[in-house]
Amino acid sequence: MDKKKQLIEDVQNLLNSYDDDNSTVINPSLLEFMDEKTLISIIDNLLTQKESAKEIDTQWLEKFKKIK
Repeated sequence: MDKKKQLIEDVQNLLNSYDDDNSTVINPSLLEFMDEKTLISIIDNLLTQKESAKEIDTQWLEKFKKIK
C-alpha cells in the first residue's frame, strides 16, 4: 500500500475510533485530491482533538474522586 492510501485509511480509522455505533465512511476519491502534507495535517488535528477529549473526560472523572 502506498503512503497516500495509508494516510487516507488512517484518517478514516481515526474518525471511526470516536464512536463504535456510527461509522464514518469517506469516499477515498475525495481525499485523493489532497496531498500527503494535508492528509498528515488532518490526522494531526484528529489526534489533537482526541487527546483534548480524553483530558476533559479525565478532569470530569477526577471530580468524583474529590467528592469521596
